Amino acid sequence: MTSLADLSAVELGRLYAAGDTSPTEVTEAVIARIEAWEPKLNATWAFAPEAARTAAAEATSRWKKGEALGPLDGVPVTIKENIATKGCPVPVGTAASDMTPAAADAPAAARLREAGSVILAKTTMPDYGMLSSGLSSFHKLARNPWDLNTNPGGSSAGAGSAAAAGYGPIHLGTDIGGSIRLPASWCGIVGMKGTNGRVPVDPAYLGRVVGPMTRTVADTALAMSVLSKADWRDGSALPPADIDWMDLDGLQIRGLRIGLMLDIGAGMAPDAEVLAAVKEAARRFEAAGAVVEEVPAVLTREMLDGLDDFWRVRAWDDVERLPEATRAKILPYIRAWAESGQTRSALQAVRGVNRIFEMRKAAGRLFHGGGYDFVLSPVAPTVTYPADQASPLDDPERPFEHIGYTVVWNMSEQPAISVNCGYDAKGLPIGLQIVGRRFDDLGVLRMAAAWEGMRDEQRPWPTFD
Repeated sequence: MTSLADLSAVELGRLYAAGDTSPTEVTEAVIARIEAWEPKLNATWAFAPEAARTAAAEATSRWKKGEALGPLDGVPVTIKENIATKGCPVPVGTAASDMTPAAADAPAAARLREAGSVILAKTTMPDYGMLSSGLSSFHKLARNPWDLNTNPGGSSAGAGSAAAAGYGPIHLGTDIGGSIRLPASWCGIVGMKGTNGRVPVDPAYLGRVVGPMTRTVADTALAMSVLSKADWRDGSALPPADIDWMDLDGLQIRGLRIGLMLDIGAGMAPDAEVLAAVKEAARRFEAAGAVVEEVPAVLTREMLDGLDDFWRVRAWDDVERLPEATRAKILPYIRAWAESGQTRSALQAVRGVNRIFEMRKAAGRLFHGGGYDFVLSPVAPTVTYPADQASPLDDPERPFEHIGYTVVWNMSEQPAISVNCGYDAKGLPIGLQIVGRRFDDLGVLRMAAAWEGMRDEQRPWPTFD
């Protein structure tokens, strides 16, 4: 029998409405799951079971009275620790952080709390969110529940691990270069980066988004219906849009023009098993009536290196202000990378920013000049890598060789989602990335829902003895 901890948010809303279970019962099941598995996964920080029990009891009372706040009332959630929650410090993954408690919820956390969600814990991340890894100077090493020797990815490392392990149905991550989609791929879950500004972010930054990480596309859509509400604190947020997020069946596959991008143009070459899985997904869309064509890369070596230069300088601007004793607490990999920013010139930094606008133009040329509705690609070039490595190459001189497929769409501000499309010979998951035109967030969700309906049955979620 399916554990209450493994039920989707959509299913929980139906069960709560029917009186067949309660937020209190579900929260107890999720707390038990976390307590049993967390010593192995290290996915959470600031785990607050008593506060969760209180919130669940309040939600249970509302459902019984017919006064539920909405479909997420009483649904267990976790929030990445760089998304502020009132009264909790925001260490951003590093031992060098100021541990002053946050004065208020950040926009995404506020929306979930207003919806009645039960916040169980914050989830772990690497230093400053600048790794696709669970390695951190502040948190214990996060691991992937599919294989504890492997990396969950990052920087939404704990969120990806928690979703795959069944720590409730909805988990918030952040993404500036792939930090939602990469762990989603490696953990076999759904992870969405909406159009930049669709979900208000505070603090906002170039390319940065907040988004849901779940086990199903429907749960991602349900989360987006709440997270996309307006918040004045993000001056870069999009105007409120009247989107029926749960209308996931409105896409006609036949006649769609879909680009298949197997080579992103720079960085690591994809593994053979990754390519095979993505090609099979493309074949099935073609069999459903779509016109699928291989498309050229939109990333160049100069673009990726320029972005690296810019981010190094930006990181050095933060790190340089820290006292030496505090700076020494930063993860050595990240410290070495950030300190190299002082060797980059102002001209290099500006050229790095200019490369971002080249990415935007290349993406626009592909979608609008080429007339494509969606693009399919790998999410990550590798299936997995060791848990204790900072990145697949584990080299601070080449830190972004694995983010080519994802980072372009942050810079071009387009919606993109990772959804499982298969497994390697060892049974580890592989992600398919679906990218849409800017503002077509619902279209991307509909494509992902269509893929859920045509892919092979998923393997059971990981369990521990």
